[in-house]
Amino acid sequence: MSNILAIVGRPNVGKSTFFNRLTGEREAIVDPTSGVTRDRNYGTSDWNGIPFSVIDTGGYVLESGDVFEKEIQKQVELAIEEADVILFMVDVTEGVTSMDEDVADLLRRSGKTSYLVVNKVDHNMRLDIAAEFYSLGLGELYSISSMNGSGTGELLDEVVKNFHKIEDEEIPDIPRLAVIGRPNVGKSSLINAILGQERHIVTPVAGTTRDSIFTLYKGFEMEFLLVDTAGLRKKSKVSENLEFYSVMRSIRAIENSDVCLLMLDAKEGIESQDVNILHLCERNHKGVVMVVNKWDLVEKETNTHKDYEQLIREKTAPFVDYPIIFTSVTKKQRVIKALELARDVYEARKKKIPTSKLNETLLPILSASPPPVSKGKSVKVKYITQLPMHYPAFVFFCNLPQYIKESYKRFVENKIREIYDFHGVPISIFFRKK
Repeated sequence: MSNILAIVGRPNVGKSTFFNRLTGEREAIVDPTSGVTRDRNYGTSDWNGIPFSVIDTGGYVLESGDVFEKEIQKQVELAIEEADVILFMVDVTEGVTSMDEDVADLLRRSGKTSYLVVNKVDHNMRLDIAAEFYSLGLGELYSISSMNGSGTGELLDEVVKNFHKIEDEEIPDIPRLAVIGRPNVGKSSLINAILGQERHIVTPVAGTTRDSIFTLYKGFEMEFLLVDTAGLRKKSKVSENLEFYSVMRSIRAIENSDVCLLMLDAKEGIESQDVNILHLCERNHKGVVMVVNKWDLVEKETNTHKDYEQLIREKTAPFVDYPIIFTSVTKKQRVIKALELARDVYEARKKKIPTSKLNETLLPILSASPPPVSKGKSVKVKYITQLPMHYPAFVFFCNLPQYIKESYKRFVENKIREIYDFHGVPISIFFRKK
């Protein structure tokens, strides 16, 4: 998937409520940035069968009006650069403000596809007031209520006309790798180290979408497509806002890949931003290899590797089953090993377990350790099968799926991982009524 919709506007105009309505969830992956009182949200949505990503650019609440306006301007510039479609949200109860005029000005000059969305039009009395926003000169306006959903269908019908259906068949069926991570962890150096080996064939391959570039790599008996990501594209003029920028860039790279090489800086350790990016991979069902770069700069003791690994896994729990490799890209240490691990993860992600095998192996385990009795009811699993998806997803048919607790799901997932080796791959598990 690589359609991005960004929601911009002043704080408190209802962007997050609309975001939650689109993504259908209360809890979003957030990117907490220091000095900012509100989080930024990222989620996925789907309208008329067309999938897209949604970014709520959040609102800054800082002391000074000037800084405040500057920050919002940066968010809008970033959205203009990275998103396919922009929703500019305003608040009917407050009328047109000078900040709205500034945002409108940026959008008009950009020529980017954008929609003016007048929010909080909860009843007909407010429809007439909404007309004053025509003065912003952005053409048609859409009156909606994020709260009760009125008007959102017509708006989304228009929005998805700009998106493309994603056709997987357009590119060769070989592993697609993305190198992702925070700024300055060595992503470009890793890509250059991979591509800079002479004797290897490197040719550009047209991507599935107009804005994704894939580079074909062959060498060391491996062949894969490298998804163009942060280091290979022009640096944004929005340089100060690197945190949000790297998340936005990562989204595209993650969605266009099969396996992500998530890079950390060994000296800085794993930070909340890295954990967020890992959860983006997990949420999108992509394979993960954790690459701890600049390892040559860390003072070593006997258990340094082990302790470091343990610390990383503690921070990313409950998803902890992925390979971690320690590299020094500048010294070309373990770069090829990282690619080999990515290939192994790719193979694990494609794995299909025959239904007969699943039932033969797992049913005895589940009857020996059944789900705990809940409200006097016993849950019995009757049948298990793997769903025909691009990633491992299993459905367990049982009599009372509503009584299955999260902890039992984790127990089942761990058993599947243990028996079938899905190292580095997120797994989805569903309990359904027979």
